[in-house]
Amino acid sequence: MTVEVEPLQIASFRREVETTASPRPALPVRAAVSVAAAVLACAAAVAAPLAGHAGDLTAQVVRSVVVVSFAGAGTAAVLRRPQERQGVIVVWSAGLGALATLAAGLLEGHAHGAALSAALVTTARVVLPLSVCLLPVAAMHFLLGLPDGSCRLSRSVVASGYAAGAALGVGLWTVRPKLPVWPVAIEATIAVAVGLIASQRRYTKAFGVERQRMQWFGWAVAVGVEFVLVALATRVLWDWPTRYALVLAVATVPVAVSVAMGSSSRLATRVDRMLAHTVSFAGLTGVVVACYLLIVVGLGRTPTHGERSLLVLSMAAAAVAALLYGPARTRLTSFANRLVYGEREAPDTVLRTFGTRLSRAVPMDELLLQVAESLRKTLGLAAAEVWTGSAGLYERSVSDPDSPVRHLQLSAEETTVVARAGVSGNAWIKVWLPGVLEGREEWVVRLAPATHSGQVLGLVVVARRPGADHFTVDDDTMLSELARQLGLALHNMELDSALQATLDEVRRQADEIQASRARIVAASDAARRQIERNLHDGAQQHLVALAVNVRMARKLADTDPEAAGKILDQLGDGIQEAVQELRALAHGIYPPLLVDRGVVEALRSAAGRAALATEVEADGIGRYPAEVEAAVYFCCMEALQNAGKHAGPGATATVQIREEEGAVLFEVADNGAGFDSGGVAGKGAGFVNMRDRVGAIGGTVEVHSAPGRGTTISGRLPVRS
Repeated sequence: MTVEVEPLQIASFRREVETTASPRPALPVRAAVSVAAAVLACAAAVAAPLAGHAGDLTAQVVRSVVVVSFAGAGTAAVLRRPQERQGVIVVWSAGLGALATLAAGLLEGHAHGAALSAALVTTARVVLPLSVCLLPVAAMHFLLGLPDGSCRLSRSVVASGYAAGAALGVGLWTVRPKLPVWPVAIEATIAVAVGLIASQRRYTKAFGVERQRMQWFGWAVAVGVEFVLVALATRVLWDWPTRYALVLAVATVPVAVSVAMGSSSRLATRVDRMLAHTVSFAGLTGVVVACYLLIVVGLGRTPTHGERSLLVLSMAAAAVAALLYGPARTRLTSFANRLVYGEREAPDTVLRTFGTRLSRAVPMDELLLQVAESLRKTLGLAAAEVWTGSAGLYERSVSDPDSPVRHLQLSAEETTVVARAGVSGNAWIKVWLPGVLEGREEWVVRLAPATHSGQVLGLVVVARRPGADHFTVDDDTMLSELARQLGLALHNMELDSALQATLDEVRRQADEIQASRARIVAASDAARRQIERNLHDGAQQHLVALAVNVRMARKLADTDPEAAGKILDQLGDGIQEAVQELRALAHGIYPPLLVDRGVVEALRSAAGRAALATEVEADGIGRYPAEVEAAVYFCCMEALQNAGKHAGPGATATVQIREEEGAVLFEVADNGAGFDSGGVAGKGAGFVNMRDRVGAIGGTVEVHSAPGRGTTISGRLPVRS
């Protein structure tokens, strides 16, 4: 299987490994320059209120604070992660902001009569529009590089953005001393939109620490939006704040905080819960503000000065009430359940906790007991029982309070009716399952079958004493849903048990195959040694004697022709004996008759040499593959040899071979002494040999015997058509 990995993910993973696994490198020159630039930016930002103290001091201080916050965040990012460029981008943005702030302060001071040189004023008038127009592009650069400053795929976009920003700044400079806001607003909207779209695409492909660092920016956006909403509400109600530009500037401070937090290896991964709560709180604030603005202002009138304080307090009260709604609802629900149900819990508690209990890998018996206990507690029952089983036979597995185990037998028709019944009461139970009501005919009882795919796997039985509350529709609905979930759980348990049994069977077969292989190797070695002994003790001895007689006959041919003739006569008899010996040996290895004329003729020939009187019944049997014929022949011979050893005197044997569709069947039966096959059949060496030979081609062998009733060995071998 080929796994495709995005280049962005590979680069992120490499950066993450380098950051977490390798030691921090020495501070590079780029980092040192960035830190120096941050210091200069802070100095310029602090100098701006001093240069323009005669102007709008509040705006100058706010702008200076924003610049210092970004310069500090950029410095922290550069020092913590010098191999990344995000800190450099933030410091660069802070530098642009510092230039704009200082230029604005100088121009405000000059407008209020501060003694400044003409060159300084001219420089400020050039720097202000350029820096202001480059700031939105720097913001886009920051967004494209989230979270580490790498924006290789967007370098052309960044370069084009800076060129367009510089061109716009030059254009605004030409209309000095005015500085129109709307071109900068349009530029900022386009730049931020491009940056947000690209960063969102990158976020969807990010993972691990990189994704969490980008979530810090999401947290900053949520905080900034919340601040803007609150400022909007106070502007409508109190006519404050009046400067939208300052509000937006302050709303960017959380972005600086997110850069500092995201660059920390310790804090970068702790954003999840904070982000969730921040987004929730921001959404809540938006709902409260929107409702008040729509209802109070939109549908009514703008509040007067005396009404504004009361309106703001009511908004705060609404926000607090909304925040307390969650925990208050939980406590009030618990109190209401105790009030309505007494000591019981809500009826749906069992459903809400069943899945949790099932996921904890609790044994099924323990899980069923917990279900019975929960049912009794939540429904105020006198008894709760769970019956389990299948194929029409069920037993009371668990009950609360504890009751003796009982069994229930259902016919196929009754099982079908129960599976389709749903939650049923006393009348239905009395007709179809009267055993469930035994001893409690007057109680109020409900029964819910636990089914899956039309199969009844269990029964949930709940009961209340006579005179108690009747079961409600909600109770029946809960029982029905619980029975459905319980049926699925019992079905999964059956599948698990079947899978485990299959696994055990596969392991057993694997062990048998391994043992069979070992026996085959051992049998092959033993057969070779037996052939070697037979050749050495039989045919080889005859051939050696023949060689000696040939040499003697040659020596006597000239001196004693008569003696030589007698020796030659003996040689002929010896050669015949050697031929017979070799034929007997060949028959023991693989009968030639089996190859030439098939298994039936080979068995009939062997039956004539058997220790017992043997009859072969095999009419209409033709030829089969060599491995099938060999397996049938040698298994029958093994069975006849065993019968000759153990059947006793006077016993006879019968060999039957017949054919059925897709298989050949053989049977060797004797009417001898027999034996007790319980725990013994299949364990003898002869039967193991037969089973290995037949099993090698997918067949089976069985043995049946009893004292005084003889022994029957049968087998079945598949035959491909």
